[in-house]
Amino acid sequence: MKALPVNPDQSPLVVLDLLFKLKIKDVMTAEVITVKRTDSLRKVQHLMRDNRISGVPVSENGRLFGIISIDDIIRALDAGHIGDPVERHMSVNVVVLEEDMPLSFGISYFDKFKFGRFPVLNHNNQLVGILSSRDVSTTLLLELLKEYRKIEAQLPHHAPQPSGKVSQRFRVNRYDFENAGKASQAIKKTLIQRDVPPALVRRAAVAAYEMEINQVVHSTGGNLSYEIDDNKIDLLAIDDGPGIANVEEALGEGYTTANEWIKSLGFGAGMGLTNIRRVADEFTIRSTLGSGTRVHTVVWLKKP
Repeated sequence: MKALPVNPDQSPLVVLDLLFKLKIKDVMTAEVITVKRTDSLRKVQHLMRDNRISGVPVSENGRLFGIISIDDIIRALDAGHIGDPVERHMSVNVVVLEEDMPLSFGISYFDKFKFGRFPVLNHNNQLVGILSSRDVSTTLLLELLKEYRKIEAQLPHHAPQPSGKVSQRFRVNRYDFENAGKASQAIKKTLIQRDVPPALVRRAAVAAYEMEINQVVHSTGGNLSYEIDDNKIDLLAIDDGPGIANVEEALGEGYTTANEWIKSLGFGAGMGLTNIRRVADEFTIRSTLGSGTRVHTVVWLKKP
């Protein structure tokens, strides 16, 4: 499957905004066609033909047991097993998404695993939807249309942009995936209101988002603050622990201390600090085991 044409570093700001704001549950198809383990492959074949789909989750009473694809049906037809029950041919090692994950992680799954769809589970591990690349494309187009209409409505009433120094601090809580990204969105909104050039807004937004997600995933909670003046965008993330044992090692691409549960949610890929350092003009990190971590970045509006 071809990857979705969305790149956080190159996409327009309005797309970047949607990737951070939308959750999987906002985009997925909630009315899922499912089959039982005891259903025949012939029944699945007819379901796929009648509904023009290429994969069906195997679910009973909300519990996901596997997934059956068009490739499984074709192999069963070739081998003369089309009358077999689904459980003999379904894939049981299923890659899933959680409904509260950011849409950006869903898009990364399409690129990473090359599947056409992913079952979506809730906090109780019950099947609540399915996400396809068509769901993502359709939703983004509709949301973009709404955003552009808002922009058009505001154009005749464009107010003078603020200047001078402005700052704000946000509290970030551990494992709060429901609100993950809200602080960085507020920061980006302020930058746009101050007519900061889009390329600089994008860099600051990526840095702020990665700093916020690191606190959600790896710390016991912390604060993310920003200060903007006419010369620079100053971002500061301070968390309450547990700290980093080896900072130089943590700065390497792919290094992560995230547990398997965090990884299963699509987080903890080991690219957060790398991405922050890549987009910032200035980057410093201090961390002590048991005493938390302090990450400071600067994006210059006017080079000193």
